[in-house]
Amino acid sequence: MKRLERLMTALTRETGASAGLLYLLPPGERTLWLALAEGIPERITAPVDRVSVDAVSPVPDCMRQGRLLWRSSREQVARHYPQLGLVVPYDFMLAAAPFTSDTAVKGGVALLWPVKHPPQLSSHQREAITMFCEDVVMLLKRSDDRGSPLLPPAEPLHLLSHGDEADRAWALAALRCAERLPFGCCALDLEGRITYINSAGIDLVGADGVSLTGARPFDALPWLRTPVPGDCYRAAVVTRQPTSFIAVRPPDTPLRFELYPDDSGISVHITPSTKPPEAVPVPPSGEPTDAPALYQLMHLAATLTEALNVQDVTTAIREQIVPAFEAQGMVLMSAEEGRLHILGHQGYSADYLSRFDDTPLAADTPTTRSLTAGEPAFFSTFDDLKWAYPDAPRHETRNAWAFLPLTVSDRPIGSLVLSFNDPRPFPPARRALLSSVTGLIAEALDRARLYDTKHALAHSLQCSLLPHTLPRIDGLEAAARYRPGGRGMDIGGDFYDLIRVPPTATAAIGDVQGHNATAAALMGQVRTAVHAHATVGTSPGELLTRTNQLLTDLDADLFASCLIANLDLAHHRARIASAGHPLPLLRHPDGHTEVLRPQPGLLLGIDPDIDYPTTDISFPPGAVLVLYTDGLVEIPGTDIGDTTDALARHLAETPCQNLDDLADHLVRHAQRSAPRYDDIALLLLRPTR
Repeated sequence: MKRLERLMTALTRETGASAGLLYLLPPGERTLWLALAEGIPERITAPVDRVSVDAVSPVPDCMRQGRLLWRSSREQVARHYPQLGLVVPYDFMLAAAPFTSDTAVKGGVALLWPVKHPPQLSSHQREAITMFCEDVVMLLKRSDDRGSPLLPPAEPLHLLSHGDEADRAWALAALRCAERLPFGCCALDLEGRITYINSAGIDLVGADGVSLTGARPFDALPWLRTPVPGDCYRAAVVTRQPTSFIAVRPPDTPLRFELYPDDSGISVHITPSTKPPEAVPVPPSGEPTDAPALYQLMHLAATLTEALNVQDVTTAIREQIVPAFEAQGMVLMSAEEGRLHILGHQGYSADYLSRFDDTPLAADTPTTRSLTAGEPAFFSTFDDLKWAYPDAPRHETRNAWAFLPLTVSDRPIGSLVLSFNDPRPFPPARRALLSSVTGLIAEALDRARLYDTKHALAHSLQCSLLPHTLPRIDGLEAAARYRPGGRGMDIGGDFYDLIRVPPTATAAIGDVQGHNATAAALMGQVRTAVHAHATVGTSPGELLTRTNQLLTDLDADLFASCLIANLDLAHHRARIASAGHPLPLLRHPDGHTEVLRPQPGLLLGIDPDIDYPTTDISFPPGAVLVLYTDGLVEIPGTDIGDTTDALARHLAETPCQNLDDLADHLVRHAQRSAPRYDDIALLLLRPTR
């Protein structure tokens, strides 16, 4: 990943781009992951951290067209990518280019320039982007050839310039100059944190410098918590153009803030203003629009299009809807088999909500009645709720409620309940806005439930194809574990097996590329082939050769890694053959542990005529052979060789009197050391005397 960081920094410097976003496509996935962001902070990139390859967005678009794309204005960006135009509604120019190898497209890069950039890319810029993409493809290919694909980190890396450090005399002179100015001046880093504010600025905003330094003004000063200041900050970061706004410091002091950005931060000029801030627009009805909620609604719409599962939808509601409408409580429920089931909540204890879970739709409650009628219900006070539902229970701090039915094509699928500590009116504009919100949520929830159902079925298929128990073999102890991966990857093609072949035994472990039902089904076929060949005593190398021929004949367009170990318990030897699989570990009886390095072979499913060599090792009683899939050692952004060596050191220091305890310990250690986004299969083997 360090090499990618250097390439990305060089590209933005070479092309003069103000920001860059590098996306990678994990093997077998249909979602691009933002791996690196140059010159733009996390608060702005969050809505585009994950992008479907089918989305109408710059990087997927260039991947589909297989060429560099150039959008020279905000209008072009909005016309070609309406969702991006909603999420980032600012003036900038954009280029996107794919990482295209001979066999696949591995991701792409998007670059942004301020609108002062010429209307076309120069030939030098195009050449720099092309060479960058070629370098990235070569880097990805080398990683794949080593059997350790370069995967995006769990969270994107943000590369932000902090400028050059000035010498002490220069810094002191600049500080004294700023302190002498009669107006306020303030410095923000690209993430919006205050790095300096002069005395005049402190006096104008009415706060102390200690509380402001290191804080974001929109967090530290409540009167700046409106859409306009935050929007101006984002516009300055994205466009690198000056922006300004006027805000009123309570009780009635208008202040003008002028923002001047560059690649290292933002300078802010603060002065008193005689002009009041622009009023919130008033429609013909005379009712003010809900600007914060409208702004948040745009972000919700963008977020929900990327929501994969029910948990994603719940998170989007918690992070977007609850703060936008200033709710203190939220409950999301699904309607299934005539009952309401709680999917997610906030602001309530699980004990309190347990009485509402599994409520029949025939019950007379505000939630069920609004859902069956298909009409939202609003209660501004507890008295209103009590008048309509005399037996309605009340959370001790809640005084207003919105019961919002979720329907798709007139089909009830669930309900969203928002609750508020203070009594509040629900004017028509806010009711209409909440109705729009529930329409978005209902569509997303319906898709997410289907996604979860398909994944649950595929996961059941996968589990049914794995051994339920390991066979008892005289002279051999064995333990195995399987753990599904993280978000979006809860099914896959990992498998293990142990086959009794008197007077020996054969162990197998493998990983079919991908995390979907196809991968799980293909895993079953591969495991069946391995088991059948092992049962008749086929040697490890020949077994892999025959399985490879089967996989290429199936033409599944998926590859698999696999490792076979034939255990000669009588002579304390083992023969190992590998098809691109992670290196096994051997813990010797005296405790020292080594990383075994059998002669490598190509992944299964690539070349039908390849042969697989066999490596012979000593396997005495008391030694522990550790076979695993890459989920146990793979950490995005870290070399797999380093993590494998670290696992070997940890194994050497870990007691292993009981193999089951050791297996649990190794899995827990892996899951604690870093977020895991791939399946883990683990097989431990130990000869006994």
